[in-house]
Amino acid sequence: MTKRINTKFAKLVKYYSLINHHLILNNKSINRYKNKDLLFKGNKDVQLNKLKKAIEKIKGCKLKKNATNLVFSDGNKESKIMIVGEGPGANEDKEGLPFVGRAGQLLDKMLLSISLDRRNVYITNVVNYRPPENRRPTDEEIARYLPYLTKHIEIINPKILVLLGSTALNTIIGNLEVISKARGKWIKKNIGKCSTLIIASFHPAFLMRQPDQKKMAWIDLKMIREKIKELKIKIEK
Repeated sequence: MTKRINTKFAKLVKYYSLINHHLILNNKSINRYKNKDLLFKGNKDVQLNKLKKAIEKIKGCKLKKNATNLVFSDGNKESKIMIVGEGPGANEDKEGLPFVGRAGQLLDKMLLSISLDRRNVYITNVVNYRPPENRRPTDEEIARYLPYLTKHIEIINPKILVLLGSTALNTIIGNLEVISKARGKWIKKNIGKCSTLIIASFHPAFLMRQPDQKKMAWIDLKMIREKIKELKIKIEK
């Protein structure tokens, strides 16, 4: 019996070696976020255009099938301040831009309170297509879009990365802390080839439901304002 099993195993090894199926008998863990198709060359405009086209070509995504538009980004691609939200809502899906609904209007007011606007920040989301009924993206959906988000951050190369809400926080930082505990803290992290300072805060949609938390978001905003000064980031007017 043992000899028969060893013979079958040997044949199996030979078969997989012939088809070059190196993943089956490999002791090394597989990096599910590595994607050789995202190794773009060219200037920032060229790379962003290639990234957008790569997202458009994603296969097997139910979000994409049910959405009207790809929601890629908004704002100034040369900005050193990048904002990441959760995912598009109904208004964003219709217009193809992030944060254009009621939550977006609140975000605009939040930015204005520290002398920022869409001309001097860059905005995107964890996923680029609207989840049905504005639900939270699933873990599978987040994992599918994470390589594209990572590349997006790498291309923009921000000095400050603002994560709005628990989905953005968990995607970039992990599930170790809830947003209420993680917010208001600076974290230095390498994302792809980008080394950036990260701060998490409440999502504007959450603040609309829990307006008493706006005072905490204001603390975060003031921290961002001070960090902009500290890093001597030039704000385009």
